[in-house]
Amino acid sequence: MNIVSAQDKKTNQSIISTTATIRKYYDLKELQNLKKGELLELYIERINVLVKTLPYIALATKPGVTLTDLGIPNDNDNKKVLTEQEEITNDFLNTTVAFQRKMTPYSDTKNLIAAILFYENTLKSLHEFNEM
Repeated sequence: MNIVSAQDKKTNQSIISTTATIRKYYDLKELQNLKKGELLELYIERINVLVKTLPYIALATKPGVTLTDLGIPNDNDNKKVLTEQEEITNDFLNTTVAFQRKMTPYSDTKNLIAAILFYENTLKSLHEFNEM
């Protein structure tokens, strides 16, 4: 028996990655009770979501929206551009995360907490963006 695996050519890619989500938002007190390693992971998670979301907010603000949903032709040229953008974004994130894992442990814990809260507020403001 032969097993054939092929990518569905008609599948619509999401403009914003479906992995661009925050599992939980935190308040200051909760963050102050976490260890620095845990804070670093939250910081990196938020960077990932922001990088996978902000460049696309003129088109969509939530994961799962496709070219077809927006009335953009789902042709080979547009799919290629979207795929290339996703690859470039992933390369950037891999480099950024490696940097963060190496350098951010040296940051002041208060600054790390402030940055997490800032990123979370930015992400929460996307809900308000939808209402504009």
